[in-house]
Amino acid sequence: MAHETEFLAGWLDQTGAPAHGLPAVAYTDDGFFRAECDTVLSRNWVCVGFAHELAAPGDAIPITVAGRPLLLLRNAEGAIAAFHNVCRHRCLALVDAPKNVGKLIRCPYHAWAYDLAGNLRATPHFGGMDEHRPEGFDPEENGLRPVRLAVWHDWIFVNLDGKAPEFEDYAAPLTRRLDGIDFENVTPIGTLDFGEIKTNWKFIMENFIEPYHVQFVHSSTTDQPLGDHYTIVDGVCLGSAVDLEQESSGSGSLGVSSRYLTLFPNFIVGRYFPDQLGVYLNIPLDTGRTAQRRALYTTQGQALSQDAIEGLKKLWWDVHKEDHEMCERLQLGRASPVAEQGGLLSPHWEDSVRAFQELVARDVSTLENRNGT
Repeated sequence: MAHETEFLAGWLDQTGAPAHGLPAVAYTDDGFFRAECDTVLSRNWVCVGFAHELAAPGDAIPITVAGRPLLLLRNAEGAIAAFHNVCRHRCLALVDAPKNVGKLIRCPYHAWAYDLAGNLRATPHFGGMDEHRPEGFDPEENGLRPVRLAVWHDWIFVNLDGKAPEFEDYAAPLTRRLDGIDFENVTPIGTLDFGEIKTNWKFIMENFIEPYHVQFVHSSTTDQPLGDHYTIVDGVCLGSAVDLEQESSGSGSLGVSSRYLTLFPNFIVGRYFPDQLGVYLNIPLDTGRTAQRRALYTTQGQALSQDAIEGLKKLWWDVHKEDHEMCERLQLGRASPVAEQGGLLSPHWEDSVRAFQELVARDVSTLENRNGT
């Protein structure tokens, strides 16, 4: 990584415009992705799930964050918690699919069991036949390892290293821009599961942040002229917005005032006036694969017909597939030597992309410098 470290240092010091984007290795190199896992995806608040999908005590969802297996769980008190999804005996992944585990999480290998608070409750025959707790073994020291968690309305975040600022402080630049929403009336109405997209996770984020592509890529699904857009750069909140004098909100095309906002590193929320939200769950899987889902919400407690919901789902499916094609082709393009030094960024339309990339580069460079590479 020494060469890449040197390049990142020079990249961060670029002057003039237009500037180059991140080098190709930032999207294609496995070592760079591992460095992101140890920095970007471990030090910051990462979105990992939707609270409404954990409806009852015992509901559990296994997830992977920065390559680490985690478990989201609704506990006996009705709160959501996160644990490392690993038995303390032989380190088996405890839960392999979303399910309700009942009152105990039981390891399928040797039947060690944990309650919904993560306490170790059973270690059958660990010390010999009918000897469940051998001398020197302390069950209280061997419960599930918790992960720092924040639930903000319907959205679940984790901070793996436990050192990020309090979530309310971290997310303040975003929450200020969602002022006026009555979150008590925000209701999920549907979810789109796109599975695995063959692209680096950063392309998903960068595509959402910049408005430059909208009138070209989404000409058949949106009616938002490029000239009405502007970018947003506010600390860890990056994105764009459009304010329209005349709006149309039919399910066949999107033509409303909108806010396209992100919270670094992977949280995306779209606000569509007057009454819709869309939140994207983007999970980096490896250098060239990202899993994506989108939850759709109404914001004023209104009840939509099933036909209206299906129309919205189709609209957003079509919009996303247009974006996915571009992101996958961006990934393919990074195999070319032309992309080695990074593409050019518009100083007007892609300053938000540049700010996102700077946050990535600064985190990754910090790890490399500490390791002396």
